Amino acid sequence: MNELAGPGLFAGASRPLRFVSQGELPQGVAYESHIFETGCVPTRDNLHDFFNGLIWLRFPCTKQRLNQMQGAEIAAAGVGSVRGRVRDALTLFDENAALLQAPEPLWQALLARDWPRLFVTLRPLWPQARLVLFGHALLEKLVQPYKSITAHVYRQAVPEALGSHLADWDRWLASRLDRDELATKPFTPLPVLGVPGWWADNAVPAFYDDSSVFRPPRLPATAASAQCLEIQGIPLDFPCPDPILDSRYHALPRPGRLVPRPR
Repeated sequence: MNELAGPGLFAGASRPLRFVSQGELPQGVAYESHIFETGCVPTRDNLHDFFNGLIWLRFPCTKQRLNQMQGAEIAAAGVGSVRGRVRDALTLFDENAALLQAPEPLWQALLARDWPRLFVTLRPLWPQARLVLFGHALLEKLVQPYKSITAHVYRQAVPEALGSHLADWDRWLASRLDRDELATKPFTPLPVLGVPGWWADNAVPAFYDDSSVFRPPRLPATAASAQCLEIQGIPLDFPCPDPILDSRYHALPRPGRLVPRPR
């Protein structure tokens, strides 16, 4: 991957981006801080870090932007027992985000979590849409797919003017990500194997009748439950059918479940 990374300089370091052995991460140094200060990405010999490397190569501007914001948060507050709202959102983006360019009716149905309309009624519109997976943990899970795999779709539509050129998507995304927006958790859920053409079983409309995966919007939380969720940094309106999406949602054991990298 170092050959593919090329000679371009990594922002924050006077050297090119390089992938290095996990053993080169000094003890006691935060993973994200090390990348920001050195341009070196500690990498383990596993699929999770392999997909992380591929995303670095495909979306270098956005990955650098996410790393810069992680580094700034760590410099300001250190590494504690919880990440805080901004670092939590940055991590969710890095691990599980997806980008969508689609006709407005698809966006409206997605944001409303109107799954029958999104996937059945509006199915003829999906050939006009482009869904690109950004999160490397999301990609890893799809190696052994299961129905409830759910992406965090970034709620800003990729402009149609950018076409299918991912280098342009990368520059657009990196230029608009900021701390204040990410603190609001700007995501909406999408069970990705419901996307037409992504899973053979979804050709049958009854596929979407599974309410354990295609969940309606949550009812308003009570004051007490809302306070509890906010303390944990969990977005109040994000139904999460994927039990291994994030360490906070590890409700069901699964073979090959992901273990978050210590930061």
